[in-house]
Amino acid sequence: MNRSEIKKNLVHHGLAPSKQRGQNFLADPIMAAAIVRAGGINPGDTVIELGVGLGAVTLPLAAVAARVIGIEIDSGIVDYHHRRQDLPANVELHHQDMLTCDFAAIAARNKNRLKIIANLPYSVSSPLLFKLLDHRDLMEYAVLMLQKELAQRLVARPGTKDYSILTVLFAASARARKVMAVGPENFHPRPKVDSAVVRIDFLPAGERESLYPPHDFKSLVRVVKAAFSQRRKTLLNCLKAGRLIADRSQGEKILTGLGIDSGIRAERLSVKEFIKLTLKLGESAIH
Repeated sequence: MNRSEIKKNLVHHGLAPSKQRGQNFLADPIMAAAIVRAGGINPGDTVIELGVGLGAVTLPLAAVAARVIGIEIDSGIVDYHHRRQDLPANVELHHQDMLTCDFAAIAARNKNRLKIIANLPYSVSSPLLFKLLDHRDLMEYAVLMLQKELAQRLVARPGTKDYSILTVLFAASARARKVMAVGPENFHPRPKVDSAVVRIDFLPAGERESLYPPHDFKSLVRVVKAAFSQRRKTLLNCLKAGRLIADRSQGEKILTGLGIDSGIRAERLSVKEFIKLTLKLGESAIH
C-alpha cells in the first residue's frame, strides 16, 4: 500500500498511528522487499518480525521464510489482522511488547539463534538495541529500520561525534553495516527525521574471544557508560565520577600502564582498549 491507501485503510478500520508509540507505517513495497532481501533469508528459516504494523514487511517476509513470528503491541493492529485474515498461514501473530517478549524461550523452541527483522518505532529503538545486546548469544542477526542518527552510532569510528556507548558495545558483540537510507516520504505519517536500515551480525562467543580478550560484558557496559557519561570531560574524570577509580593517581597509573593518555576522552578509545581497561579495573577491584 502507498501512503494514500494506508491512510484510507486506517480510517476505514477506525485506526490511527499512535504518536505515543511513534508509529510510522512503511508505505513503499520496493523498500519493504529490500529490507527482506537484506536478511538473506533461506527457505527453511524462522524469522522474528518486531512490529508487524499493517504487514508491509510481513507479506514479502512470509513469501521467502518458512515461518514468521510477528510481535505487535498494538491491540488495534492485532484485531485488524484477525478480522481481515490477511496474513499468510506461516505467520504467527502475537500480541506482545517487543521489549518484554521472551527471546530465550523463542530461541529454545526453534533450537536456533534468532533472525530478527524490524521497522522500529523510534521511541523504543534504544531500549530494544540494549535488549538485543543482553541476548547477544541468542542472536544470529538483526535487520533494523532506525532513525538515521541512531544508525550512524552503530557504525561510527573512534574519534567521531557519533562514536558512543552503543558503538562500543555493538562492536564488541557484532558487526554492523548500513544497508540503505530511507527518506520520510516512505512512511505514513511522514516522520520528521530520516531513517536508515542497518544489518547487525552477532558474533558467536568463540569468534568474539578470538578478536578480544575474554571479559565480563556487564562490567564492560558499566565502564563504557561511565566513560561516556560526560563527553566533554576526560576519561579519567568520568571514571572518577563513576566511582570506578579511587582517585586520579590510581586512574593515571592504570591508564599509563595500558599505554593510554590520561588526558584522553572516551570517544578516542578503541573497542579493544575499552575491554583492556575493563579488565584492568576489575583487577584493581574498584566496584
